[in-house]
Amino acid sequence: MAFRDVRFVHINIAAPPERVAAYLADPRNMPDWAPNFGDDIRPDGEHWVMRTKAGPFRVRMAPANDLGVADHWVTPPGGTEELHNAIRVTENGVGCLVVFNLYRQDGFDDAKFDADEALVSADLRRLKGLIEGEA
Repeated sequence: MAFRDVRFVHINIAAPPERVAAYLADPRNMPDWAPNFGDDIRPDGEHWVMRTKAGPFRVRMAPANDLGVADHWVTPPGGTEELHNAIRVTENGVGCLVVFNLYRQDGFDDAKFDADEALVSADLRRLKGLIEGEA
């Protein structure tokens, strides 16, 4: 297995990192800040299920922590392999930096990878607006 291409999509948010990490760690907030992924989420045992255009995705969140780790893993409809979405929130001056590690998915050409990056970037801008009170 080779290394996958990765892009680090990031944004600065004028809020304490603990507040932003706590918001991201709550899966109930995901449809608000990441509507490009899905528009509704509900608990399903120890996991969550996100309604997406491609069908229901199973979502598993990182355990609660005070390190700014807001990762989540998703399993596409009918899939068995979890896709890891690593998100880190760190202090940055008057606020924090949110970094989303965007890995190129199998079968994504450059145009599809660019489009995926644009969606994640839009979601992070929405997160910023929600946290800073602009949305």
